[in-house]
Amino acid sequence: MMAGSSPHTEEQTQPDRESASLQTNRPRLAEYVKVIIVTILVAFFLKIFVIEAYRIPTGSMENTLLVGDFLVVNKLAYGFRTPSRVPFTNVAMPTLRLPIFGSVHRGDVVVFEYPGPYDEQRPAKQVNYVKRCIGLPGDTVRIVHGSVVVDGVSLILPPHAKPLDDREVFNSTQRMTLFPPGMSYTQSDYGPVIVPQQGDTVRLDANSISLWKVLIEREKHTVLVDGARQVYIDGEKTDHYVVERSYYFMLGDNRDNSLDSRYWGFVPDDNIVGEALLVYWSWEADSTARSVMAKSGRIRWSRIGTVIR
Repeated sequence: MMAGSSPHTEEQTQPDRESASLQTNRPRLAEYVKVIIVTILVAFFLKIFVIEAYRIPTGSMENTLLVGDFLVVNKLAYGFRTPSRVPFTNVAMPTLRLPIFGSVHRGDVVVFEYPGPYDEQRPAKQVNYVKRCIGLPGDTVRIVHGSVVVDGVSLILPPHAKPLDDREVFNSTQRMTLFPPGMSYTQSDYGPVIVPQQGDTVRLDANSISLWKVLIEREKHTVLVDGARQVYIDGEKTDHYVVERSYYFMLGDNRDNSLDSRYWGFVPDDNIVGEALLVYWSWEADSTARSVMAKSGRIRWSRIGTVIR
């Protein structure tokens, strides 16, 4: 021991070093936690408002999109939109859309919230669909012998679409009632139907109310037809209704096997989620593949990075 040194110096030195180390590590730990929280919040914001990934579970958009394709969807393509459900729940909430970037164009491949069957006010749970928009607000849509005609002009079939073929095997969609009910429409000969547009005035009577009742209810109004077959909206007798939202007509590229607007009606603008951009991953759906090698053999390398058109 050196002269003049305290007998407790060495005993105090080690705890002092540990204390200093803890004080140094605490700011670092706080910074790490802050970075993690900010990263989570940014990712959450991007998922809710900007961009999201979706998987294709059915063949309704073949061959433009295949079962097993994973898509990147641009949620800002048609404007800023708040969620229609409380995140991570099925609880509905009011939405707000600011169309500051662009609007849906005819021919766009669009992701949207399924509006539900044409005779129900809302679906039991939120499900996102992806289809091609072929009818804009105000358009008159027809399908004549499998060819789509909008406002009297024939639309060119998308390059990878499957054309209608009445010789194909009877499938599940052919067993369903087409929209609107009571018409003699078929898959390949459909319409004409006019896609509702905000501001349109529709006439209501005992016969036509069945076509408009659900749409009016989805726009948050009550509809009643009394014993004298008089129509009441929100308790007031009326013979007309002014449409409050704009709507779209969606069609699958695989038209023989697609549940689309022919079956459940129009998609309101509030339900539009975004535009499908590209395929970032794709593999063939095969539940029998177990090993890594078997699964890697199912990857569709040629589809990865494909821009959706």
